[in-house]
Amino acid sequence: MIYKVISKNEFRAFVDALVSNNRSYGPQQVETDRNGNPVYQYAPVQSVDDIAFDYTATESSAKHFFLPFREELSRFSFEPSESDRLPHTDLELVHGMENDWTQKINYEADPVVLVGLRPCDISALNILDDVLLNGHFPSPYYLAKRKNTFVIGMDHLPLPDCFCKSMNHHTVTTGFNLFCSDIGDHYYLSINSSKAFNFLKKFETRDPNDDDNCMLVERRKQIQNGFTTEIDVTALPTILDIEFDSPVWGKWGNKCLNCGTCAMVCPSCYCYSLTESFDTSLKVAKREKQLYSCNLVDFAVVAGGHNFRPKNGDRLKYRYYHQHRGFAENGNQQICVGCNRCGRACLSGINPKDVINDLRMEKESCLTCVSSSPGKR
Repeated sequence: MIYKVISKNEFRAFVDALVSNNRSYGPQQVETDRNGNPVYQYAPVQSVDDIAFDYTATESSAKHFFLPFREELSRFSFEPSESDRLPHTDLELVHGMENDWTQKINYEADPVVLVGLRPCDISALNILDDVLLNGHFPSPYYLAKRKNTFVIGMDHLPLPDCFCKSMNHHTVTTGFNLFCSDIGDHYYLSINSSKAFNFLKKFETRDPNDDDNCMLVERRKQIQNGFTTEIDVTALPTILDIEFDSPVWGKWGNKCLNCGTCAMVCPSCYCYSLTESFDTSLKVAKREKQLYSCNLVDFAVVAGGHNFRPKNGDRLKYRYYHQHRGFAENGNQQICVGCNRCGRACLSGINPKDVINDLRMEKESCLTCVSSSPGKR
């Protein structure tokens, strides 16, 4: 890691040069909510003036740049011509005893610049890296997008309902090319790639001095002390195991609308479904991946129509198990980063803090009257 200091005006010039010459996205106000508060989303930007550097949080995360809601994995052609069999820039596989059909798979991704990611969103990308890059079955589609994306992170003061500090994701040291800490009239830069270092050579920067280092420490203290929402996650995976049959799941599950909004705005949810469809000509077919949610009614439906999680409480429980107990792919780490997007987006008012506090209160009160699991009724 290399550290530099840059004035805010010089930083704006740097970002302007970067986004004007590359396909870029940054936070923009797209509307206001019912209370008149601004709503931000990552949107295309062509100049530094398009970027809302003082934004709070985007409604959706940056996950969708790496895991699109719907993504074509491969395309089949059942009447290939000679031109179809010529080498392409993508990966083409020809199958069939008589080469009577082809399958085309494209792993390419155009370079993209993402400006203004918060530490918790970068932490979520690091979690996705662990699953989709460093796991047993790495995804070449995710890899292509991740390696071709230039990430600029920026710190911020916490929102009243976010609990990133409780999940230890309020700071980040990896997963970005460049990270900016606000120290008044300047940014304290953490440079984490040779690409970022080379880009910055054309702009005026300097080495940090003692005053800069002191201001950085004070800035981090200000952020850490700014959290007003905290969740006690001590031994939470164990508590989830103990409270597997807790009536808490039924209480909150009865409120769940099974809409899947929580998974769509979550920066670290990665569950998906696969579909295959034919063109009306019957000469072309495609295989697509679509983001899914374990809260949806048919998520656990298998061949024959049996549903392993028919009740809302079951589905909500397994979402929390995935977030805080972990599947084998995650090394049993908690993948929730504490952004609370799910709590803000939930139409039924289901908030992680309330659910986890209910589980912890039940455990600490040593309740003996525990109903059976919704799945056992």
